[in-house]
Order: sequence, then structure tokens, then C-alpha cells
Amino acid sequence: MLGTSMEPVTHFLTGACIGRAGLNRKTAYATLAAVLAAEAADIDVLWSFAGPVEELKHHRGITHTFLGAPFVAAAAVGVVWLLHQYWEARRKRKLAKAPPANPRPDPQPDPRAPVLRPRQPVRWLWVYLSALLSALSHLLLDWTNNYGLRPFFPFNPRWYEGSFVFIAEPVLWALLILALLAPWLGGLIGGEIGARRKPFRGRGWAIFALTGMVLLWGWRWSEHGRALHLLANNEITTDPVLRTAAEPYPVNPFRWHLLVETPGYYQTAEIDTRTGVIESNPQQDVLYKPPSDPAIEAAKATFLGRVYMDWGRWAVVEDLGKEPIPGLPPPRLPRERDWNTVRFSDLRFAYNPLGGGRASTPAPLSGWVYIVDGREEAGEVMGGREQK
Repeated sequence: MLGTSMEPVTHFLTGACIGRAGLNRKTAYATLAAVLAAEAADIDVLWSFAGPVEELKHHRGITHTFLGAPFVAAAAVGVVWLLHQYWEARRKRKLAKAPPANPRPDPQPDPRAPVLRPRQPVRWLWVYLSALLSALSHLLLDWTNNYGLRPFFPFNPRWYEGSFVFIAEPVLWALLILALLAPWLGGLIGGEIGARRKPFRGRGWAIFALTGMVLLWGWRWSEHGRALHLLANNEITTDPVLRTAAEPYPVNPFRWHLLVETPGYYQTAEIDTRTGVIESNPQQDVLYKPPSDPAIEAAKATFLGRVYMDWGRWAVVEDLGKEPIPGLPPPRLPRERDWNTVRFSDLRFAYNPLGGGRASTPAPLSGWVYIVDGREEAGEVMGGREQK
């Protein structure tokens, strides 16, 4: 349901590159710890078992904070330690069963034979440092997209979002996958020509990928700022503007989906920062603010409403009348009682990342509430799942 967080592939690949950028030369298990810690913060998805609204409430919660990151890293190291104990016990059992080694060395060893190197020692402080850097990288990656996170929670509950990288960025995938595959391909080629295998291959490629990621962020950050600057200097509406936002598209750093709020309505637009052209049709790209009524106010006071309004930076709350909620039949009531459906949506996700323009309803991360007689909640749904 909460698919608008940075997808796990980028987190895992980033963790692998962090480990291989040099930390794996300091200790065994550095890359393993970095990979595990890079995604460990998303263990908060377990809240989905308590219902979709509980998941929304706790998604990117304490595990996605500066306070929680050291504990997330420690948990990843704990898993590595357990694996280390298992592998060590298994190795000792194999050594106990193995026949004694031949005391007479081969007088003429084959120079092409692989060289047996001593096992790399485990330095647990370095293992923890690798995990901590990856845990912090998770926060940084999640901040770059438009879902946001609360890094200073619980001391500061404010959400922060960079909104300059889409949640699934193929350019990042290409960079990170190249960094991990190139050393492997180089090893295959070296093996065919008889070259001696080098330890800790891939450091340069990992640094290249991480540097490329930062440069891509800088480029996208610059274009994001340019999009907002162009919007501020081009009047797509004659009404006072309360706030604006620019939401990213994948791959193309010049294309942005713009949001404009005025006292009476929201207006969307598309911009190409390379040409400076802004496209917006007032007949199609304007959403008038729904008037408030008792059903809407009652919906905002429900569990879903409180959670959604805390998170939804561009939340829109609409009374849909007697429109059934997808996946939940209307409540059965006596004739003298009445019900309404109230929908929550967030304009940050109400656009089509592939085709452009406003997305067909319902937008991703929408929620619905049945309100009876304008005051009582009779069912809450998010992502097709009812909150019990």
C-alpha cells in the first residue's frame, strides 16, 4: 500500500556500494552489514498487520529518524553476529571431520594455482560503522522523494521532503548495478587470460556509483529549484498564490509536475525546465477546494482523518455523497439514518509519472471514511483494506 517510499532495490544496492567503497577492506562482513542496514528501517511495514491506517501512521516513523538509526544499525549487526556464530560453528565441525593435512608441501607448486590468503578478521566496530552509514543512507534516500520523513521525531514531528527524485529512479539503478557487475565481469575476463585475482575488487566502481548518485541529486536539486523559480515568475493564475510545489518524474530531470494553491482552488501544471515552457489548462487542471460540512469535519476527527491530515502536506478532503467505498459495502442503517462517503487524497501523488498530467482517481494513497448522520464513523479504508 505504501509504495511511495523509496523502493528497496535502491536501498540494497546503495548499501552494497557503501560496503565495497573501502569499508570491506577494514573488516569482514562490512558489505553484509551495510546491505542489511540499508533496508532495515523499512521493518516498520510490519505495522500493516495492524491495518492500513496503522501502517500509514507508523510508516517512516521511529526507524526513519536520527534517533532510531543507531539502533537500526545495531540490529543489523546483531543479525550479522548471529550468522557469524553459525558459520563459525559450521566451519569448526567441518575441520573436526576433515582428514589431517599432508605435512609434506609440494616442492613445485603450480604458479597458476589460486593463492590461499588468511581469513579476514572481524572488527566489530568497523562492522557497526558500516551498518550505521547505511542506516543513515536510508534516511537520505527517503528524504529525496516526495513522501518525506520525520528525521527529528519524536522531538520534532514535522515532515521533510526533498521532492527532487522519483521513488523509482532507473538512472540510479543503472549506476548502482553497473558498479556491482563491472568488477565481476572484469574478474571473468581476467580469469580467461590467466590474471591473478585481486582481493577487494570493485572499490573504484562503488565510489564511482556513489559519486554519480550525489551528482545526480545535485543536478535534480538544481532543476527542482529552477522549476519553482520559473513558476514564481510566470503567472498561471491571477489569484493570490499561497504556496507551490514541484513533483519529480523518473529519468527526465527537466520535467516536473507543479502544484499551486490559491485561496479558492488548486491548479496543476507541467513544466520543462530546459525550455522554460509551462503548460496548464484552467478548464482541466483546476480543482476547486471542497466546501466543509459536518461529514468532512467528522471524518477529519476519525483515526484515519487524524493520521492523514498529520501526514498529507497537500491533503484534499471531499464529501462524495452516497458513493460506495471501493472494497467496503455501505453501512446498513434504519431509514431514518443517513450516510456519506468522505475521501482523503494528497495532490503530491495525484499525477501520472509515466504519461504526465493528473492521475485518474482514486490517486495513490487515498483513504475513505463512511460517516453516519454527519457525526459517526462507520468504516475506514486505505489501499483497498479496511482498518478494523
